[in-house]
Amino acid sequence: MYPISRSSARLNLRELTIEDVDAVLAIYGSPEATEHLSFEPRTREQVEQIVARSVAAATDLPRTEFAFAVVERETDQLIGFARLALDPHQQRGATIGFALRPDVWGVGYGVGTVRLLLSVGFGDLNLHRIWGARSPHNEASAKTMTSVGMVEEGTIREHVLKAGKWRDSVVHAILDREWTGGLD
Repeated sequence: MYPISRSSARLNLRELTIEDVDAVLAIYGSPEATEHLSFEPRTREQVEQIVARSVAAATDLPRTEFAFAVVERETDQLIGFARLALDPHQQRGATIGFALRPDVWGVGYGVGTVRLLLSVGFGDLNLHRIWGARSPHNEASAKTMTSVGMVEEGTIREHVLKAGKWRDSVVHAILDREWTGGLD
C-alpha cells in the first residue's frame, strides 16, 4: 500500500521523502515543538535517520508504519509530521501521533491532521480502533483529539521517561463506527 496521500481543503498528507529532512528538523529539533512529545529535541543526524527509516518502511510488506508529511496546501510547505503505526497487540488497531511547527499552531491544522490520519486508518486500512497518547499537560492535543470524536480513555502511569523524569500519558481512542469521515 504505497504511496498513500490524502487531502483536505487546507492540508495534504503525503508520504515522507528524504528531501523532507530540513522541514522535519524544524519540528523535531525545536524545544517548543517537542515540549509535550515523548522525546527531547532531535539532532540533524537523528532526524536524517528517522526520515530514512520512515521512507524505507513505506515499502515494507506487509506495511505496518505510515509516516507522512503534513503540507499546507496554500504555501506547499511541510508544516508537520504525522504517523500511524499498526498496533501488534490489537487486531485491526493502530496508534497515531503528530507534531506541527509552532508557528502554525492554533489555526486548526492539528484537527485537520488527525482527521486525515483517521481517514487513512479507517478508509484505506479498514481499522477498527485508533488511539493516541498525549502529555497530561498538552491541553491543545486534548482538544484536538476530542474535537474529532476521540474519547479520553484513561491514563497510562509513568509511561514516558523524558529529561530524567517519568511522565504519565493520557490515551484517547476512536472506533470505526464512531468515525464520521469529515475532513474539514
